Amino acid sequence: MTEKPIELKNAHLEGDAFYWEGGPVGILLSHGFTATPAEVRLLAQNLHARGFSVAGPLLPGHGTSIEDLNRCHWQDWVGGVEQTYQQLATRCQKVVVGGESLGSLLALYLASEHPEAAAVLAYAPAVHSTTWGFKFLANLLAPFVLFHIPPQGPKSVIDERWQGYAVQPLKAITQLFRFQAQVRRRLPRIHQPVLVLQGRLDRSIFPDCPEIVMSRVSSPVKETHWLEKSQHCVLLDQEWEQAAKITVEFLGRVLETA
Repeated sequence: MTEKPIELKNAHLEGDAFYWEGGPVGILLSHGFTATPAEVRLLAQNLHARGFSVAGPLLPGHGTSIEDLNRCHWQDWVGGVEQTYQQLATRCQKVVVGGESLGSLLALYLASEHPEAAAVLAYAPAVHSTTWGFKFLANLLAPFVLFHIPPQGPKSVIDERWQGYAVQPLKAITQLFRFQAQVRRRLPRIHQPVLVLQGRLDRSIFPDCPEIVMSRVSSPVKETHWLEKSQHCVLLDQEWEQAAKITVEFLGRVLETA
């Protein structure tokens, strides 16, 4: 019997990749694991209205089918954002890299590869997201299991704004774990200004993630801001406008200095 395909939650939302031409500063915003660019679209619209050029890639394996995501390796995700980075770099004088959750890992990775990148925007940086016991179990069961994750907090506006797969495939999760380790090793290579925003109510990643980033990057300019009423998807939650305001103020300071 053929399995019923996994459909996207909130499939009616705009979840395609986008590029919006603006001024000479480009900003790359990458979505998180199992999500789509709908996750960063509110912030992207806000930044574009302020004169920035903004791009949001759709990561390989996302927005199509769980089977596609299970066929991906973390290098595929890096390749996807690298292509978008190069496109921005040819059109803009400066490029800022950013993202949410997995997207923030990709931004940190890009910053470690591209010292010329102007700054890093890390929203809910998922550098450390589960226990070693679960990692072992995930690797063991990866070929056979789709993991249905229960709600990670009370019902919120995120439920209506987030688009992505309703389940998480363990085979792809094992690639996320490997990528987390890669990024943690690369943090000392990062010298650009770094902004971290973290929801106080986040139950998807460990609360020490901002400190891991702040303590290991070599950046002389680095800031952490906690959003007291937000869960994991800080760019979709009720304080997303505050997140946008903090972002714009940070960019104003660091880009002017640069």
